[in-house]
Amino acid sequence: MYPPKFEYHRAGSVAEALALKAELGDAKFLAGGHSLIPVLKLRLTAVDNLIDIGRIAGLSGIAVNNGTTSIGALTTHATVEAAANLPHILPQAASWIGDPMVRNRGTVGGNVAHADPASDLPTVFMALGARFHITNASGERAVSAADFFTGLFETALGEDEMLTAVSFPSLAAGTGSAYAKLFNPASRYAMVGAGAVVTVAGGQCTAASVAIGGLTSHAMACPSVAAALVGKELTNAVIEAAAKAVADDLGDEVTGDIHASAEYRRQMAPVFVARALLEARNRA
Repeated sequence: MYPPKFEYHRAGSVAEALALKAELGDAKFLAGGHSLIPVLKLRLTAVDNLIDIGRIAGLSGIAVNNGTTSIGALTTHATVEAAANLPHILPQAASWIGDPMVRNRGTVGGNVAHADPASDLPTVFMALGARFHITNASGERAVSAADFFTGLFETALGEDEMLTAVSFPSLAAGTGSAYAKLFNPASRYAMVGAGAVVTVAGGQCTAASVAIGGLTSHAMACPSVAAALVGKELTNAVIEAAAKAVADDLGDEVTGDIHASAEYRRQMAPVFVARALLEARNRA
């Protein structure tokens, strides 16, 4: 299908993009386009103006400074997939997004700002304890992953704001991370996606962070699973038991569709949480 008619604008800076947004009113930012354009083509939304931010300098790339890793909003999935200075969970998840064309054009910022519940990166960033850096006309602010994803295709981004980067604490020695995914066989979106980050010292788990997505309205943390791991030796039995605690974190939030029922997704959740935890432990 063809998208509804719109006017195209190209911004040369963040300030210019925000000014155009304020001036035009009904407008959306366009980066790689692999989230927005399909939605427009399916006529699920319409917009009078698209503001192309894909050529703004300084919004792409990966930097590690003073214990913090930062990824620019215009960084492509392919760049993340090939990066050697990122926790394993990120290149792993990026390598499973779409196909090479999508990964070479789609951007980190566009992905998380779109907040598709079946997307991979929101779950990964939730597990990493990420912060989302947002710019508006008044300055900048940072929002934690727990507060950034607010609902189905909804985030904390205001109409007058732009996501410019995502950052998270660099992982300490003895920390492993992994992502496990139940693929939709056609779209490769996650019907269940689980992210795990664990730290092991002296034979015991000293810290853990687990998140899940694909089966709820947005990515969510799994504190019950993490609590069942800390202070214990990460044996297979401990991990299997902890993974079952994901049911307490999901509550009644699980949804289903034509590809997989809510009950099936609920049954698969501890399976993929356990897979992510086992791989993260082996990497710790």
